[in-house]
Amino acid sequence: MISFLIRRIAILVPMAFTISALIFFASRLSPIDPINAMVPPDMAADSANLAQLREELGLNDHIILQYFHWLKNIATGEFGYSLQSGQKISEILALRMPATLELVLSALILSTILALTLGLFAGAKRGGIADKLSRIFAVIGIAVPDFFIGLALLNVFAYRVEWLPTGNRIAPGQVTFWDRFPHLILPVATLTIAMLAVLIRYTRNSVLDTLNRDFVKTARSKGVPEWRVLYSHVFRNSLGPVMVILAFRLPLLVGGSILVETVFQWPGIGTTIIAAVSASDYPVIMVISMLIAMVILVASFLVDIVKSILDPRVRLGGGK
Repeated sequence: MISFLIRRIAILVPMAFTISALIFFASRLSPIDPINAMVPPDMAADSANLAQLREELGLNDHIILQYFHWLKNIATGEFGYSLQSGQKISEILALRMPATLELVLSALILSTILALTLGLFAGAKRGGIADKLSRIFAVIGIAVPDFFIGLALLNVFAYRVEWLPTGNRIAPGQVTFWDRFPHLILPVATLTIAMLAVLIRYTRNSVLDTLNRDFVKTARSKGVPEWRVLYSHVFRNSLGPVMVILAFRLPLLVGGSILVETVFQWPGIGTTIIAAVSASDYPVIMVISMLIAMVILVASFLVDIVKSILDPRVRLGGGK
């Protein structure tokens, strides 16, 4: 197991360097000068001050040196400052990250529970009610964009029947989780529906595939109760492919939350990066892009670990 983890880390590190290089050098291809975005218009005409500021920020260094300087700052937690507000990017992340994590993790937990439950029963009882419900969720989640689902839920439950708030994470004077809970329902429901589409289909197909395996037929021929067959043999052996798609959907869930946060005015990373793009705030864009990329890499690493635990053949295959 240790050698397996070392091999995966050996792959993970160069991938992280490659992605960081792509993010950095892509930002340098922009025609907009970051210095002009930083200074007010009255200072832009003073070439001496601009040259001094450029030198202080290291923008006159060779681009390779700039890259390694930026990489060093990222590694040490010195993310720099926002060009738009002048605030430390680390402070912005500390302020906005909890809101996004609250939203994404809630949707991930809920969608996983529903997908595994519906997918298991849909595969075990093909053509039954659970199977039909899974198909409905799959069609809605795949055919309808996240933001449209959010707008539809917002229109019905916030504007028409007025059961839930229209947006924001919390209202003035509210401090506890239960105060925030009504604000959480609609955005979490939007992301959950989007996640369910793929997860249910993969769970159902994985269950159907496992049901046809010889060890399941053998267990049934021995008179093992059906509930034990489904749990001990079918469900556990179906988790491998589902965990893979679940881990790889997590970064997409973070990306999908950008539009959902915008729809519901949720003060998270999504609304932050939208504002940064609008203001050409490249330091913020680069740090958040790198953050999302690292989530993808870590998710991939966790997939390998989970797969190796569920199926030891993965470790053996990795050693060939």
